[in-house]
Amino acid sequence: MSQEEIEIEVDKNGRVTIRTLGIKGKRCLDVAEALAEIIGKEQERTITSEFYESEIQVQNRIEIRKQH
Repeated sequence: MSQEEIEIEVDKNGRVTIRTLGIKGKRCLDVAEALAEIIGKEQERTITSEFYESEIQVQNRIEIRKQH
């Protein structure tokens, strides 16, 4: 699984830019929403190609067969 990162940049004027890296699909927006609530007013949002990638989901299936 790729590593998930949040990159935060504050420029000399105090403008905050946040990038999510390795966070796929809708979960990326969930993280962005939570961060926007913490930081304050959101001025702009850009959707990257990672948003359109599938989230990796691990699912295990166990099948038990009875022997007759």
